[in-house]
Amino acid sequence: MDVTLTVNGTPHVLEIDDPRVSLLDALRQRLDLTGTKKGCDHGQCGACTVIVNGRRINSCLTLAVMHEGDEITTIEGIGTPGDLAPLQQAFIRHDGFQCGYCTPGQIMSATAMLEELRQGWPSQVTGDLGSPALSDDEIRERMSGNLCRCSCYPNIVDAIREVAGKAAEGAA
Repeated sequence: MDVTLTVNGTPHVLEIDDPRVSLLDALRQRLDLTGTKKGCDHGQCGACTVIVNGRRINSCLTLAVMHEGDEITTIEGIGTPGDLAPLQQAFIRHDGFQCGYCTPGQIMSATAMLEELRQGWPSQVTGDLGSPALSDDEIRERMSGNLCRCSCYPNIVDAIREVAGKAAEGAA
C-alpha cells in the first residue's frame, strides 16, 4: 500500500508492505531521517518525539499509515547545522546534553511544549489556569515524558527557560 507522509513540509509517497510499520521506523528506515531516535520502542522515553499537526507524539507508538495527509515535523525540520533553531542553540549554550541520544526528542518536545504554553494549556502543576507561569516545576512537569539517562535535566530546564524568556520578551 502507498501512504503519503508530509514530513518537514515535503510530501513523500512510501510503499508500505506491512501496515504495522511504526511512524518511527518509516521515518528512520524509509526516509533516512535518523535524527528521531529509537530508545525504548514502548513510548516510555520520548527519544522518538515528533510533532504531528502541531502536537507532540511518540512516533514509536503510532503507525505510519495513520498519518496520511498529516503534517509531521522531525528534528531535521526545525534547524540545520548552519541555521540552528533557538532551542538547539540554547541546548548547546547550556550543555543540555551529554551523550546526545535523547536530545532530538527533548528539543522536539520542548518546541511543542512552548507552543502549548503560549496557547495557555495547563499542566498538572499549573496554579493559574488563566496564564501558566513558566516555573522550573512547570517545565519539568511538561517535559516529564522525555527521559535523559545522563541526567542533564537542570541544563535542559535552563535552555528551555532561556528560549521561553526570549519569546516572551519578543511578544511584549
